[in-house]
Amino acid sequence: MNLDEFLHNLHFDVDKASIPNWEVEWEDDPLAYKLFYDLPEIPLSLDIPLTLEGQDAPEKPDLRKIGHFLWYAYGITQFNQSVFPMDSTENNLEVMQSYRRFAPSGGGLYPNELYVYLKIDDLPEGIYHFDPSHHRLVLLREGNFDDYLTRTLGYRCDLTSCFGTAFISTMFWKNFFKYNNFAYRLHGLDTGVLMGQLLEVAKRFGFASGVYYQYLDRAINHLLGLAEQEESTYAVIPLSVEPTIWTGNRHGVNVLAAELLQELTPIHHKHYIKSKRIKEFPMLLRLNEASMLDSATFRWIEEKENRTVEGKVVPLPLVNRLSYDFKSICQKRMSPDMDFILGKVSLNQLAHLLNEATASFRYRNDIEQRSINEPRVSIFACLYNIEGIANGAYFYDNSAHTLHLVNPGDHRLILQSGMSLGNVNLLQVPITIHVVGDKDYEKDSLGYRGYRIQQMEAGMLVQKLLLAASALEMGGHPLLGFDVHLSDQLYNLNSLGKTSFIQIPIGPYRQRPWLMGRLHT
Repeated sequence: MNLDEFLHNLHFDVDKASIPNWEVEWEDDPLAYKLFYDLPEIPLSLDIPLTLEGQDAPEKPDLRKIGHFLWYAYGITQFNQSVFPMDSTENNLEVMQSYRRFAPSGGGLYPNELYVYLKIDDLPEGIYHFDPSHHRLVLLREGNFDDYLTRTLGYRCDLTSCFGTAFISTMFWKNFFKYNNFAYRLHGLDTGVLMGQLLEVAKRFGFASGVYYQYLDRAINHLLGLAEQEESTYAVIPLSVEPTIWTGNRHGVNVLAAELLQELTPIHHKHYIKSKRIKEFPMLLRLNEASMLDSATFRWIEEKENRTVEGKVVPLPLVNRLSYDFKSICQKRMSPDMDFILGKVSLNQLAHLLNEATASFRYRNDIEQRSINEPRVSIFACLYNIEGIANGAYFYDNSAHTLHLVNPGDHRLILQSGMSLGNVNLLQVPITIHVVGDKDYEKDSLGYRGYRIQQMEAGMLVQKLLLAASALEMGGHPLLGFDVHLSDQLYNLNSLGKTSFIQIPIGPYRQRPWLMGRLHT
């Protein structure tokens, strides 16, 4: 199967993209975090602040503050126990326990790992892995790598003015063991959700940040010591409290990854992920290989005409950005499953939800020029029982803060019929959002790398929606088990050259019967 056909099937007919007769070996599941052997360990402060509001003026962080930053971005924050009946007699019960983080993950598998390059006063300069299971840093490679990293980014960022750089990687097996080839979509979405959380946390700490999607992959993986047959970097995010050149000139130099590989000694640190038998995932590796960049010939996305969504325009109330305690809404964030309850949602709540998600989504990156203002992912939604809004399928125009009625009526039963699992009762949901983007995933500009970038941006918007929903006392449950053809027809997306990436029911919910403990002091 060629890569174009694989990506098409992955989106529209996942059975054709999957390995047949797949059986999940639950007893051989991987850990949700990577553990290194016999390396220097630096414990991080467990004295986590109870709020991030009213932070001091931005300043270069110390180790204590870095620990707080990493905990809010990707630390283990909660322990949960739930009980489910195993059969209809309910005599046998299954206890399910999980460790949660503020950034959600499909199936709670957390395929991403977080690495940081740090230059702070009370820590040796170097490359570290963040171990969330012990809330510590593990030193992988000591030294100053400003020049090396500057060249891997094509001289587009002044790393000397940054106190640190975050690297988000994906470990392929952590999702593949359960989801088969469908893991490739999840990898991009999960990475985007983590990016959305990390960027939001950076704002709260007063750190300036920017996302680099384009870099010399093998050079970055070499620096981190990643084995590319099992793990690869998906995003590079410099962090600074000083004025920084984020997209400078490229010095007219075409840096090659092969040249940089010769400058650093390879590192092969032992690590543990629990699984004893790791199956092969050739399609994931082929796509990862096809997405890699070996020379610093980085591209902008091409500006193109945006097709207008027709339909009756419904203005929304003008609202200000939401003000909330960040830690509180992260802790309250809930994926309700069958716990949605149909309640009246006000027009003001809807306006706040859509405005907050899109306003907080804006971020600095290396693929768009300043002249391009249209977001590459957008919001369509099926609305029911919203005060002052007729039931129907709508497009949200964030620039005008208006809704466009695409298809009137109550579409909850249609959406329910398209669900592959009965884990959410959409008849109890007033807002069902679809994150939408172009079918061609900027392939002409970015090649196959454009697909995973598109999925990452969709994941970022998902996290912004979930945080906004939580601030409005609602829950949101991201779903990939839905009929894409059906939702695309509802919104007439084919005529726009667009498609749905993910479905997110949002609404009021009842508390789940579970035992939950906060993991902080």
